[in-house]
Amino acid sequence: MNTALRRAMAEKDVRSGQLARRLGVSRETVERWITDADRVPHARTRADVSEYLGVPEEMLWPKAVKTAVKTGPDREIVSVYPYRSACPKAVWAELVERAKEQILFAGYTNYFIFLEQPHFHLTLQRKLEQGVRVRFLLGDPESPTTRAREAIEDTPLSVSTRIRIALDNLGRVPAREGLEVRYSAPEDATNHVGLSVFRFDHDALVCPHLARLVGHDSPMMHLRKRDEQGMFDRFAEHAEELWDRAVPA
Repeated sequence: MNTALRRAMAEKDVRSGQLARRLGVSRETVERWITDADRVPHARTRADVSEYLGVPEEMLWPKAVKTAVKTGPDREIVSVYPYRSACPKAVWAELVERAKEQILFAGYTNYFIFLEQPHFHLTLQRKLEQGVRVRFLLGDPESPTTRAREAIEDTPLSVSTRIRIALDNLGRVPAREGLEVRYSAPEDATNHVGLSVFRFDHDALVCPHLARLVGHDSPMMHLRKRDEQGMFDRFAEHAEELWDRAVPA
């Protein structure tokens, strides 16, 4: 089953017949793409589906595009988004679903994921039951850095409120054994608030925050590890360093 394609179609409320008419193929062909992950359309058709659904081709048919990689350090860059909010929800859902070893949300508030992904606390429970290490690195809602950032953003939904929304949702995970939640150390808070790293095994979504913009208005990159000490490793090491010095929430 091509769950990524099925999820992307569901998010856009696109049915098999509708996609088939858009592409000029039969509905049965589209349904075979969904039910058989090894059945892959031609490159031009893949590009059309990706554009129509708003999901990177690499997420829908990773094996088909694996050989069409770049040759330099930038080959670890899967996609770029001018705004975090421009990244389809299906991408986040698929990265979480594929994770077999670890999930790390190292945004300063991380609250948005609970709003955008239905019943995400139950998804986290399922990943924990599968043996996946699940970690959340948050900013301390009472820290001076949080207060300073609130003054900069000057939004009704304050930074500390967004952190508490995340904490409240994490508290709803039915069996929280294995769920790790920490606040970044005071000396790291400035570095943490300026850069969010969300890791899913060997994929990462990296979001540098710009000036007065809130997280969903900042740009984001989707990275996939291909080399040692490449782009992925650099950002992963940054997040791990913050985690190692962080304190229990």
